[in-house]
Amino acid sequence: MSWLSIRFNSLKTITLQPQMLLLGMTFVMSMVFAVWQALLNNFVIERAGFTGVEIGLLQSLREIPGFLAFTAVFVLLLIKEQTFALLALAILCIGVAITGFFPHVLGLYLTTILMSIGFHYFETINQSLTLQWLDKSEAAAFMGKALAWRSAAALLGYASIWLVMTGLKLDYVWMYAMIGLLGLSMVLVMSALFPRFEQGSVQTKKLILRKRYWLYYLLTFFSGARRQIFMVFAGFMMVEKFGYSVTEITGLFLINYVVNLLFAPAIGRFIGRIDERNALMIEYIGLIIIFTSYAFVETASVAATLYVIDHLLFAMAIAVKTYFQKIADKQDIASTMSVSFTINHIAAVVIPVLLGIIWLTSPSTVFFIGTGLAMCSLCLAFIVPQQPRPGNETNWCKATK
Repeated sequence: MSWLSIRFNSLKTITLQPQMLLLGMTFVMSMVFAVWQALLNNFVIERAGFTGVEIGLLQSLREIPGFLAFTAVFVLLLIKEQTFALLALAILCIGVAITGFFPHVLGLYLTTILMSIGFHYFETINQSLTLQWLDKSEAAAFMGKALAWRSAAALLGYASIWLVMTGLKLDYVWMYAMIGLLGLSMVLVMSALFPRFEQGSVQTKKLILRKRYWLYYLLTFFSGARRQIFMVFAGFMMVEKFGYSVTEITGLFLINYVVNLLFAPAIGRFIGRIDERNALMIEYIGLIIIFTSYAFVETASVAATLYVIDHLLFAMAIAVKTYFQKIADKQDIASTMSVSFTINHIAAVVIPVLLGIIWLTSPSTVFFIGTGLAMCSLCLAFIVPQQPRPGNETNWCKATK
């Protein structure tokens, strides 16, 4: 009996680690958000009669909480980061759970904002906790593993859609409610099961913009700009230029998630071995080739291949986060994550509108702009030192010493 007790306590000690909480929260977020995203276009058209005007406004409203992510630092004056992350995740789940009950324009705007508040606050705090709780030597490998968990959760979400809506023939309202309540139940279990972990350093409870983090800020901005081109226009090209059906687009999403499930952990470990500077160079050279190819592609299968490779290169962006972890003061992480999330979303507010106008006359120009952004990022990558640390944030630091 005593042997069993020892084994149980050992298992409990192994399981209830900060890493497992991070993976659990990531799994819930990805599962719930994947279902919301997969059903959105069909739901708003079939139930709320949305046109391009309403869906455009909805997507803009969805990005506003990301742009306002810097306000997370003020919430941390009231509650701890771990509690904040779980609360934000619960808000996301509630927003998704009630979506189906409001099949009209105003209702969908409000539920989307609620869902987005939870999503963006969670992502901000989750990144902060990841950099605080993990040792610098294992952060890249863990982030790759977390990407694999995201992919597995999204695949589970898609499977649940097929089971509930195709197999059981239930309506959108049940699908949204079931996945939202399932996610909320998992959040409540994690809240009760996991202890409150120590954060190590007391976090700065005010907004900060430090001069020595300037390279991280710029890398984050260009990352957000490039991501918007991919998310808005790469998929749109598949439908407009190559006539992809809903089934084919969904299949492409599934391939993306499976590829990430298989390769993201290895990419995380690879970044840990070759250092951030080399990893970023590989990513940006790859993106230059991908965006330029988008501008000229004339074959649907080639376009799909580019799309999958493009999505896989997102995993290399882990290097930006681990670069910041290595140069940052521990107490700056939470505040800087809040600010950087806002910086990342500056492009989300501007780029879709401006490039959407350009798309009307020259779709290839949109992708050439993506090539230009990737080239700017590559130039910045040359400034990243091979051994980043406080006091050695850029290669220019060495030149001035």
